[in-house]
Amino acid sequence: MNRYDRQIRLEGFGTEKQDMLRNASVLVVGAGGLGVPVLQYLTAMGVGRIGIAEEDTVSVTNLQRQVIYTTADEGKPKIGAAISRLRALSPDTVFTPHPQYLSTANALDIVAQYDLVVDCSDNFGTRYLINDTCVILRKPFVYGSIFQYEGQVSVLNHNGSGTYRCLFPEPGNAPDCNDVGVLGVLPGIIGCYQASEAVKVLTGIGEPLANQLLTIQLLDNTHQVFTFQPQPGNHDITALEESYGNSVCDARTLQLLSVQELKDWLDEGRDFQLIDVRERDEWEYCHIEGAVHIPLRRVAASLSNLPRETPVAMICHHGMRSRASAELLLQAGFRDVYNVTGGIHAWACEIDTSMARY
Repeated sequence: MNRYDRQIRLEGFGTEKQDMLRNASVLVVGAGGLGVPVLQYLTAMGVGRIGIAEEDTVSVTNLQRQVIYTTADEGKPKIGAAISRLRALSPDTVFTPHPQYLSTANALDIVAQYDLVVDCSDNFGTRYLINDTCVILRKPFVYGSIFQYEGQVSVLNHNGSGTYRCLFPEPGNAPDCNDVGVLGVLPGIIGCYQASEAVKVLTGIGEPLANQLLTIQLLDNTHQVFTFQPQPGNHDITALEESYGNSVCDARTLQLLSVQELKDWLDEGRDFQLIDVRERDEWEYCHIEGAVHIPLRRVAASLSNLPRETPVAMICHHGMRSRASAELLLQAGFRDVYNVTGGIHAWACEIDTSMARY
């Protein structure tokens, strides 16, 4: 009671909700950038049993953002180092290590042991595996992802809400932080949002981000919430796929296009299609003349109307939503697809300084 006094004092929380946390079990997939803050706060707030699925070891390059580890942990299994420090934080919490990556061979058995999954993975294959496993077992899960300065959070498969496949119907091939980098504080922020959503689902307080995608951009402090709806068939999964690969199956790769290169293309009159995947209010606030507006949630349904013989460039606010939509095009067989790096924000800062910014 003394340990959780400040939580119990909250109006609408009290001992009832604290008991619900104590009796809850959560599986955290990944003990890296996102997993570390999730594990620390779920442990500190009183979740009774926490499983950790992780096979990686600590690298010195992790320490800039994975703050549960120290320099002395380099080369050690993350799962052991994390549990050691988490037990020091809360000796009464039960920790169950799963020292392997999730796979089609073990996912159903592992996930079945928990009330909720928090997806702190860093690749598309694992996300689709988690999604399909949770759909089969009727388990909710909290999704999070990070990319350079931007992150996303959503609550999926919760009381019939949309799933990861409703957000992203086809796998993509986005680079991870090993390739493009990540600001150290970003996974801490997104991971804390994931922990908050997990507590809301477990205790029934507030309104979880079900059928909603929260995006956070650190460079300009932009917070946006986009709504999406469950799509037919995405709750009807009955078996896992044989493989959840993380890359496209052929030589098609996503190409990057800077805003200066985009300007050059437009000035040259090059034959290409520029597609803006932001929401309607964003489009009306500012857009590039000649672009076609197709919100991200409608891209999959619009594939048949897009040109396949000419290059397609995708643009959004900062480049994350456009990357996801560009990956959809690649998976659908488009061969000459570009993502405009920095998005409309970079265009306004570097090319058209008179354009309104938000």
